[in-house]
Amino acid sequence: MKSLTKPFVAIATLFALTSLVSCRDAIIPVDQLPAEARSFLQEYFAEKAVSYVKKDRELAKTTYEVVFQDGTEIDLDGKGRWDKVDGKRAAVPAALIPETIADYVRQGFPGQEVVKIDLEPFGYEIELASGLELRFDKKGKLVNIDD
Repeated sequence: MKSLTKPFVAIATLFALTSLVSCRDAIIPVDQLPAEARSFLQEYFAEKAVSYVKKDRELAKTTYEVVFQDGTEIDLDGKGRWDKVDGKRAAVPAALIPETIADYVRQGFPGQEVVKIDLEPFGYEIELASGLELRFDKKGKLVNIDD
């Protein structure tokens, strides 16, 4: 039984240390965001009041989350490029939606607003106010619909 205890303790200790090192969330002021992120916020969300900005440093990467007082959330990569904008039932800025996707939504779902847009490796995932999720490839061609 002793022979099993040492490896278990070593693995548990290693896991605990890795968790401590990789978990470095911190609340930061907006002016500590990368320049690209600050420009993005100024261009598309200047009228919204920021509630908080969270910086998440992991072993291999840094990400940011900006939360506004109205609940809107933006995820940014380490360089400050947006990855996801979630309006929490309010429309995301139309300029963030590629024209082919905006055209598809206007034609196929008249009156529906895009309330969430997420950049994915395959393209884009959007959510409409109705809760319907649409996935598009990088060229803006519809790939999947999920309700």
